[in-house]
Amino acid sequence: MPEKATIERARRDKRQGKSPSTQAGEFVREEIHHVREGKHGARSTKQAIAIGLSKARRAGVKLGTPKNASAATKRRAKAASRAGRKHAKPSRRRSQAMLRKLKREGRAAASHRALSRHARSAAKRRTRASRRASAKRAASTRRRRQASA
Repeated sequence: MPEKATIERARRDKRQGKSPSTQAGEFVREEIHHVREGKHGARSTKQAIAIGLSKARRAGVKLGTPKNASAATKRRAKAASRAGRKHAKPSRRRSQAMLRKLKREGRAAASHRALSRHARSAAKRRTRASRRASAKRAASTRRRRQASA
């Protein structure tokens, strides 16, 4: 269960009209903190991020499927979103088993070095045009923020 503060920050982002991925970022941030403070571990940075995104989806953040996902994955995601919350939540036994498993995992996945390595490899997978476009968007929001200040 995500912390109240995290849900509130995500809601504030939604009210401000920010994208679903920005709203989900709050949940990912919380997950990274959990791994760092030793609540549990993760095998990789990707796993820690996936857990955060999963929590965001459960909390109602309308995250779409990745653009490069296969057609089958997109179909499954669409069906799941239409079904709403019909799935039974995992049993107490399974839930505790998963937590015990996570607690045995390492903590290095949330280190600055691992996060930076993940960010670089994720950026490399994007096209040059895509990276340039997002840099331009970031620059324009920076200019707007400076102008308003």
